[in-house]
Amino acid sequence: MAEELYIGVMSGTSMDAVDTIVAQIDANEVRLVSSHSQPFPSELKNDLIKLGTGSPVTLKTLGQIDNRLGQLFADAINAQLQIASLSPSHIRATGCHGQTVFHDPEGEYPFTMQIGDANLIAAKTGIVTIADFRRKDMALGGQGAPLLPAFHQHVLAKPDRTRVVLNIGGISNISVLIPGKTPVGYDTGPGNMLMDAWIYRHKGEQFDKEAHWAKSGTVNNNLLNLLMSEPYFSQRFPKSTGRELFNLPWLEEFLRNKDIPAHDVQATLAELTALTLANEVKQFATAEQGDIADELLVCGGGARNPLLMERLKRLLPEWKVTTTDDAGVPGDEMEALAFAWLAYRTVHGLSGNLPAVTGAIRETILGAMYFPD
Repeated sequence: MAEELYIGVMSGTSMDAVDTIVAQIDANEVRLVSSHSQPFPSELKNDLIKLGTGSPVTLKTLGQIDNRLGQLFADAINAQLQIASLSPSHIRATGCHGQTVFHDPEGEYPFTMQIGDANLIAAKTGIVTIADFRRKDMALGGQGAPLLPAFHQHVLAKPDRTRVVLNIGGISNISVLIPGKTPVGYDTGPGNMLMDAWIYRHKGEQFDKEAHWAKSGTVNNNLLNLLMSEPYFSQRFPKSTGRELFNLPWLEEFLRNKDIPAHDVQATLAELTALTLANEVKQFATAEQGDIADELLVCGGGARNPLLMERLKRLLPEWKVTTTDDAGVPGDEMEALAFAWLAYRTVHGLSGNLPAVTGAIRETILGAMYFPD
């Protein structure tokens, strides 16, 4: 297949920005051409957090937020086109994940909901837009998540070594790439989400830059043990989660009747993320004496958190801990690249899920196509 240009759009559970990329894609290669990050409006972010934590909402409000998100995504795409000096006619399709407002794959009626009106995106950008990537997998009995492991396998797997790819966004997910074995992947639990929410409440900051606030505190082991008792951490994969579970009300239940300094809570949340991640990574070690070391490749916002990276290195001394940037795939653009690649798969009638990861009964083409005309 000839090389084509695709746009990928991702905002993620942290909702710090809308990330867009242009990628040149063919059957073998995904090459980043251009990237753009557009700030997420604080009012819209707050409305989405309320949605994601179960606050009652009218259908009118939900519809308005869907429209506002569609406008935001379209504006980000048009800005990306201008930055890259491209016109809509240059782009084969846009892959837009949308914003997850609820994910419940284990309920009586399993569902997942990503919003951001794709009809509006297609109409305002003049580009075929592919969205709603998760529900077809769920219709086939899967979790609908995570979807990144298929992309990680495509761009990062090596025939001579084990690689674990750790995407630390709002929620963290893991992709296990062992030569000769079917990839494994699942959501491990919180990444930056709880730390971001806690510092925003106490200091009005969107995130803990350079982990300064967490470093100023001391891990409270009693609180850490309580947080680690969350049943999700011991649940077997396939599994996936989001803001509907790991949120401030969840944390507040563990803090009830406890007088713990806020900066100590922040330090404890950082340790929770590091420890839950390391516990998952350890079980996939394969290297023996004299072998090439198993590699842990970190991407997402967490890769820029020096405290998290330091703790992962200390907790995983037998692993080579580095970033996906060092392996040739830019971590900040990883998720947007993945949805551009998934759009490419959909356009060409190729499957996008890994049943061993999601639990679906079979591979399937993901996403629905929305045309500008």
